[in-house]
Amino acid sequence: MTDTLIKAPQDAPEDAQDATGEVEAVDRPDNPLADWLTVPDVPILPVWARSWASVRANTGAFAKVTWWHSRYHALRSPKYAVKIVGYSARGAFRGGRRLWPVLATQDHTRAIKALRAQAKAKPEDTVLAAQAVLAHRERTVARRWRWGATLTLTTAAAVALNYASLGLQLAAGCIMCGGLTAIGWSDEAQILDHGTPPLRIAMDSQQINDALRATGLLKQGKGDDDGPKVNCIMGPLRDGNGWSVVFDLPKGGGKTAADVLAKRTAIAAELGVDEIQVIMNRVRAHGGGNAGRVSMWVADDDPYLAPPVPSPLASLDTFSVWDPIPFGADARGRRIDVPVVWQSMFFGGLPRRGKTFTQRLMSAAGILDPWVRHYVADGKGGADWMPMKAVAHRLVMGAEDDAIEALKAMLKELIVEMEYRFALFRSLPTSLCPEGKLTKQIVERYKLPFIFVTIDELQEYLTAMEKDERDQVISDLCRIARRGPAAGFISNFASQRPDAESVPTKLREIITLRYSTQVVDQTSSDMVLGKGKASQGADASVLSEEHRGVGVLVTGPASFVTVKADLLDGPGFAAICAKGRTLRQQIGQLTGEAAGDVTAAADEMGVAIPAVITDVLDVMRHSPRMYTVDLLAGLVNLDEDTYGDWDAEKLAHELDTAGVTRASKQVKINGKALAGYQRRDIEDAVPVELLAPVG
Repeated sequence: MTDTLIKAPQDAPEDAQDATGEVEAVDRPDNPLADWLTVPDVPILPVWARSWASVRANTGAFAKVTWWHSRYHALRSPKYAVKIVGYSARGAFRGGRRLWPVLATQDHTRAIKALRAQAKAKPEDTVLAAQAVLAHRERTVARRWRWGATLTLTTAAAVALNYASLGLQLAAGCIMCGGLTAIGWSDEAQILDHGTPPLRIAMDSQQINDALRATGLLKQGKGDDDGPKVNCIMGPLRDGNGWSVVFDLPKGGGKTAADVLAKRTAIAAELGVDEIQVIMNRVRAHGGGNAGRVSMWVADDDPYLAPPVPSPLASLDTFSVWDPIPFGADARGRRIDVPVVWQSMFFGGLPRRGKTFTQRLMSAAGILDPWVRHYVADGKGGADWMPMKAVAHRLVMGAEDDAIEALKAMLKELIVEMEYRFALFRSLPTSLCPEGKLTKQIVERYKLPFIFVTIDELQEYLTAMEKDERDQVISDLCRIARRGPAAGFISNFASQRPDAESVPTKLREIITLRYSTQVVDQTSSDMVLGKGKASQGADASVLSEEHRGVGVLVTGPASFVTVKADLLDGPGFAAICAKGRTLRQQIGQLTGEAAGDVTAAADEMGVAIPAVITDVLDVMRHSPRMYTVDLLAGLVNLDEDTYGDWDAEKLAHELDTAGVTRASKQVKINGKALAGYQRRDIEDAVPVELLAPVG
């Protein structure tokens, strides 16, 4: 068949020929080979062999199971040896019982007994008597050669084994044990224990159907009919440390992929695993999916309890925020990088779940880029963000009155800078600023770095303000989060449970990237991640106390992933801040309060300053004067291990030893005089060359 196209048959109606014209030969209705020549619409290779990743995953799973079984049975080898000895003994008994009739010539004995009985009944029959005597003689001869042959073979085997090598002796012993064990075997006999492979579940399509049917996602069948079933597009197959499957819901049931995601906990219960082990996502159209296609991965165990992975940022000398920031890994161990340019971020969750550590990852990447200027405010005022004083243009610590005023001033400064940038962009030619946004060329030509606006424990500031100033601060934050990205502003906010009072909805709803560690319920999860996200599967309430540094990352209206964030501890963050300071000094971008940081300047000049001096200056950074009781509270908040048991007398003694001379032992604040300190008295104990003016 050389032509792929042929004319319609001559006897076909003319109108039919006109309508169809030329048709493919294979598709002709009168082609007897049409069914045979139809190309099967099935993959050539099995699912597990369609990619190297799948081959490696299944090979690794096979090796893992083999190694586990080897150790399992090796540990029980003494038990198996005892069983073999027992079965061999039973085989020897059974063999001896079966061999005895042969050696005793019981086949001859039956004939002799019959002849003797007949001869006794007929004593005058000499023929019978002669036959009985001959039979008795034949039995005696048979016994002699049978016993003789058995003893000869046994003796020969014993002598041969005695002079054989140890290897032959062991081989012969194994063969003999094997033979005796085979003789002693029975239907209920079992040597090896049934070891359970190191997989919590062994998924198959039936198990998936049963789980979906039990949760009401599939209709129940009638009689012997199980009812509708899912169509497994891929798998179930081994995928890393779990099972992966992609399936379509059957048509006619009225259920969608969104319904499956909403039943995640119930499905996990039916599969016999924890919901944290079940990762489900919709397969969208761009990935070959539809509204009823679900991708599900079920881990063998909790995939987030492994030791945290050190952040790759700690080993980098520099970084560009134009690139996605290394953030962490998902349940399957795949790296998750987060692009932050033109974005804003919000971090939420319960205390001591790694929220601040995770938020600092984003700032650490910005610190390693010298073309990033940092504005930082920490409502808690602890030690978490203090290393940033070496690089931050502005650093606000605590949520006291003076710190709140510093925050308000910082926001006003940011808005002025944002409006200046937009005015500049409007004046630039489209060849340099084609989209009215910050570009790499603008950054370096006009010295306009990206600006990271980092605020931790935002609720501490907002709940400490009066309504009018609170509304103004919220308005400023919304302007920065909404319009700032185009000007190169990257907002990085964090709060605990962000209810409508502590962090209003109108601010949270304009944030593009959201991350939540463990929260108490789905309502709290939706407050951080967005309304309705829990019903879509993005639910941070399923995380437990053990999941430190683990959270749900939402990157779009329908895009989310549970991530175990990389670890960057306090010393590692401080080291990155030191690198960032050097990078900014090299290009002349060390500005603001960082340019006048006493501790960093002292380290660079090799001058030793008592730690109590630098810590007191950090606590008083927004206050020209402070009561002793407030200063002690700030020091404890900064470093409880060092200052936890200090009192006013201890503080005065240490400052006096460090060279502080107090002009007065009392300070007046808002008309009230109490024991306290003036910041200028503390600064007088620092060499003047270290007190650079703050720009």
